[in-house]
Amino acid sequence: MKKLFLLLICVMLYTIGSAQVESAPLVKEGEGPFPQLIIRGATLINGNGSPPRGPVDIVIENNIIKDIKVVGYPGVEINDDNRPKLKEGGKELDAEGMYLLPGLIDMHGHIGGKSQGANAEYVFKLWMGHGITTIRDPSCGNGLDWVLEHRAKSLKNEITAPRIMAYTAFGMGSKDPISTPEQARQWVRDNRDKGADGIKFFGAAPDIMFAALDENKKLGLRSACHHAQLDVARWNVLNSARAGLTTMEHWYGLPEALFDKRTVQDYPLDYNYQNEQHRFEEAGRLWEQAAEPGSEKWYEVMDELLELDFTIDPTFNIYEASRDLHRNRRLEWHEEYTMPSLWRFYAPSKISHGSYWHFWGTEQEVAWKRNYQKWMKFVNEYKNRGGRVTAGSDSGFIYQLYGFGFIRELELLREAGFHPLEVIMSATLNGAEALGMDDQIGTVEIGKLADLILIEENPLTNLKVLYGTGAIKLTEDNEVVRVGGVKYTIKDGIIYDAKKLLEDVRAMVRASKDEEDFEIKQPGVKKGRL
Repeated sequence: MKKLFLLLICVMLYTIGSAQVESAPLVKEGEGPFPQLIIRGATLINGNGSPPRGPVDIVIENNIIKDIKVVGYPGVEINDDNRPKLKEGGKELDAEGMYLLPGLIDMHGHIGGKSQGANAEYVFKLWMGHGITTIRDPSCGNGLDWVLEHRAKSLKNEITAPRIMAYTAFGMGSKDPISTPEQARQWVRDNRDKGADGIKFFGAAPDIMFAALDENKKLGLRSACHHAQLDVARWNVLNSARAGLTTMEHWYGLPEALFDKRTVQDYPLDYNYQNEQHRFEEAGRLWEQAAEPGSEKWYEVMDELLELDFTIDPTFNIYEASRDLHRNRRLEWHEEYTMPSLWRFYAPSKISHGSYWHFWGTEQEVAWKRNYQKWMKFVNEYKNRGGRVTAGSDSGFIYQLYGFGFIRELELLREAGFHPLEVIMSATLNGAEALGMDDQIGTVEIGKLADLILIEENPLTNLKVLYGTGAIKLTEDNEVVRVGGVKYTIKDGIIYDAKKLLEDVRAMVRASKDEEDFEIKQPGVKKGRL
């Protein structure tokens, strides 16, 4: 019983506020799929690390890429005789001057929650408006049946939503406490039979973790783990990877695997894991307790993870407020895109997960900045040595908003040392490989599904142009303008006006604010707007 109790505490902490939310409406909003769609004249930035090339014409039939044809040279008029021909009933999309990328993959995408006031349509449109065509839902906080229903509707394109991969929280729906290895194996088999794509773990007793991961691996399913502090002292990332875990979330469990002068985190003796301030403040001091970069222990752990073909999904963005609270509280998109209830959820609280701003100050932020330095160094070096790193957001917590948080994750991968092309790889091909879907999505290749995005600015020169709010630019005429924002999101061969999707979100937020007569205020401020 104690084992299940600890497990449920972890699940509760990460799914608090994620009770079942309002379903997405059955509304067809995109155009297509078409018998034939030709995207004309784009510059292709593929997810495989290759440099941009163009102009190219992409030929799609229904939902399959049939041809990718280079049709000319930059600055030279295209000879129409050399271009693929449009068939009767087909559609052309003029993408001259635009950049074409594979659809983005958010590897850590919780689908809203009642406490956050984030219903499915709101979340899905924020994702799709940012070019995110596939998400992995880690823990299925709305319930597995709800997630599978929306997964099916998305596959049939009955709703405006990304492709959904359902990773059930370990133990979810169990009639009896999971207290033996055989019970763990049976739950994993049942989870497979119910139709889940994988499992999200938070940690458990070693015999339970081994049994569940081993059984899941035998069944050919994939897995993720947030190694919560409740069990990480006896089961860290290395233990999970050896047992068959395919992806680690965040960084919990990795510093513990790198301990060389201790076996447990140096907790203050009045620490209480249920106190979010304690939990996150001490987490900011954890990497300093790990082995130094370049040390024998550092490479011992990295080498074994590389040998096991292990995937790291760092979610840098979700902890960024820990190192700069004021910046994240005042992100410009909060005003128009953040629901009132979500803003309240972010605010200092003793019960909301991740709302740990009881008294957050300079000392905590400095510790977290140092945390990031070693964390980013490990992740970048892991990538440089051939390790797989993906992009995930974990939005809906800690001032990070769906869609926007994912683009910030790309910026933070860049800060960690990734070349912009490597950033795009993490957001596309690497995610597809981690999901076991690289034969279908992740790159623009003949035979793959037509999951694509089109944008009028080059994201390699400035990743900020991928934000729905665009990037600020001063023109030659001394005019301040906004440029960028995804123009078209193409999912399953269906063309969506990405900016229209984001306008729908703004309308939802305006309506909610009008209904409540709500103004965003800084915590502790009684009057006045941001």
